[in-house]
Amino acid sequence: MRQSLAQLEQEFRHEAQLDRSRRETLRRHAVRRSRKRTHERATKRSSMRYWVLVLSLIATAVIVTVVMFETLYLLLA
Repeated sequence: MRQSLAQLEQEFRHEAQLDRSRRETLRRHAVRRSRKRTHERATKRSSMRYWVLVLSLIATAVIVTVVMFETLYLLLA
């Protein structure tokens, strides 16, 4: 009986250790996935911001050119 109790305690400690290591592994994986998702969202946002900036610069250049030529036309007419 004593041996079986000692064996049960040892198995319980072993299972508790395995459970702790599993939880730690799951936590590390969750942290890694979270960081990866955060990085992907930041990359996607920065890419979208870049294209908005490029398009706004092109639109500004086109608008300024059109207004400049219309003003020149009105001044010379």
